Amino acid sequence: MAGLDVQASEGQAASLARWLEYLSGVKGYSPRTIAGYATDVRRFLGFLAGYRGGAEGIAAMATISQTDLRAWMAYERDRGLGARSLARALSSVRSFMRWLAERDDMDATVILSAKGPKYLRKLPRPLSVDGAQEVIEDMGAAREGWIGARDLAVTTLLYACGLRISEALGLTGAAHPLPDVLRIKGKGGKERLVPVLPIAREAVAEYLRQSPWPLEREAPLFRGARGGALNPRLIARAMEEARLRLGLPATATPHALRHSFATHLLAAGGDLRSIQELLGHASLSTTQAYTAVDAARLMEVYAAAHPRA
Repeated sequence: MAGLDVQASEGQAASLARWLEYLSGVKGYSPRTIAGYATDVRRFLGFLAGYRGGAEGIAAMATISQTDLRAWMAYERDRGLGARSLARALSSVRSFMRWLAERDDMDATVILSAKGPKYLRKLPRPLSVDGAQEVIEDMGAAREGWIGARDLAVTTLLYACGLRISEALGLTGAAHPLPDVLRIKGKGGKERLVPVLPIAREAVAEYLRQSPWPLEREAPLFRGARGGALNPRLIARAMEEARLRLGLPATATPHALRHSFATHLLAAGGDLRSIQELLGHASLSTTQAYTAVDAARLMEVYAAAHPRA
């Protein structure tokens, strides 16, 4: 099926541009997310134009059939797209069509009801309680002075509050002193309230006491060596060095501290709805992945400890 990709019609391209503006301006999606949506939908429209013999207008989108969809998915598989990536692409197309249907009163039932390929979701890879503590302590001790205090403060926030690295590094001087409850703006501009443990508050305060840079309300809370915003790659690199020193697996990344936050809360009796709110997940199904992690750990303990296992 090679060579089917052609340009979408002007009408389709214009509608796509308006939808992307909607995602940015109204939904507050990140540039990276919007770029992914744009690529997926452009490829779909390009395939459709080639497959159906030429670019068509927006009205023709209502005539897309199951046969068209199956041909598109077969084409994407032939070019090497995996099941997970294809499911994401179909989700992008569904989102675009849902917006078109609401805006232009179009029947998009065929696409909205289409089932994507099945794939095994990757389970989160948390650290053990001891492993998380060892990493944080090692990060703080690896470098002397304010840099070590900074790395300790960042990783403590990731684990104690379940923040994404982008959320932690997105904090400004206005967040200090950290309150008992921190308001975090996460993916899609969605806000959530996160309790702040005293240990996290103290780690950030100690970093600021040692930092050579003045605290400014609108400036980044966490600074790089030259005073600019801290690059997340530096924290990732520091954690990589820490895990090598401690003999931890390659999955011990900054994001693994967020996974550890959720898994350890669940193991201690936290309920999924509360953990969902703390993590800022839009869907409970995303949070439910942690139940599979907990169940897998229980089975490992059972297999290792039961006399008849």
